[in-house]
Amino acid sequence: MGISSNDKGNDDSAEHVDGARRRLLAAAGAAGVAGVVGGGANASTPDPLAVYADPETPGLPQVDMEIDLERTALVVVDPQVDFLSEEGVTWGVVGESVVEHGVVDNLESLFKAAKSVNMNVFISPHYYFPQDHGWEFEGTLEQTMHSIGMFDRKGPLDLTGFDGSGADWMPQYKPYINDGKTVICSPHKVYGPEQNDLVLQLRKRGVDKVILAGMSANLCVESHMRELLETGFEVAVVRDATAGAKVPEGDGYLAALINFRMIANALWYTEDAVARIIASTSERG
Repeated sequence: MGISSNDKGNDDSAEHVDGARRRLLAAAGAAGVAGVVGGGANASTPDPLAVYADPETPGLPQVDMEIDLERTALVVVDPQVDFLSEEGVTWGVVGESVVEHGVVDNLESLFKAAKSVNMNVFISPHYYFPQDHGWEFEGTLEQTMHSIGMFDRKGPLDLTGFDGSGADWMPQYKPYINDGKTVICSPHKVYGPEQNDLVLQLRKRGVDKVILAGMSANLCVESHMRELLETGFEVAVVRDATAGAKVPEGDGYLAALINFRMIANALWYTEDAVARIIASTSERG
């Protein structure tokens, strides 16, 4: 993605971050991505539903997940500015996918539906603190995230400059996340929830079914899906409430969608997920 192997991410100066960000956007331009920071992003096709449609004749069993309101939670991964806003540092590579799937609005629809029936909601955020920039080895996307200052905060107990930053929640989600009821987990550091307290928080509330959404599809969302399944949860992924990077290496969303089909307990569109969530309150009664 245009990040030099010498950019270890331990230099978080403004000049370093800005330079790395420009390289990321240049890579996006080379891939033909329409959306860049500060500008709109257009869908790459007139009908993304057709491009990513399921096969007419599936070769695998079609399974599903039933919502039990007492045992089900909405889990949203990384609903943060750096992923979902035109001002975010990754917009140049994820913006097209975010727009074509309507992810920003779809996530809000899920938040609204869950809150309307008092469903448990959990956030698994991504933050990097200064000590995380001292890592001596990184994978490709780890190095990229560190180099562009993605999700950076001043420290685990320091909220200086947090409000409105790339690490902050998208503004429209704040009423749902900051309502005193949503569980904000400790940050995950790479992709999955193995190093944060998401599984503990879910278990402590008797949750064993998860409706999963957020960013980004083939990285943190897929990694959360895999870990939750491995630890005994049922997982339904909301396919149009996530998106992926489009780079010369490939379409991250498509890569994730294939694995969602093969691995998840259910794969829903937002409209279906919302209807199921709303219906769950009558089923409880």
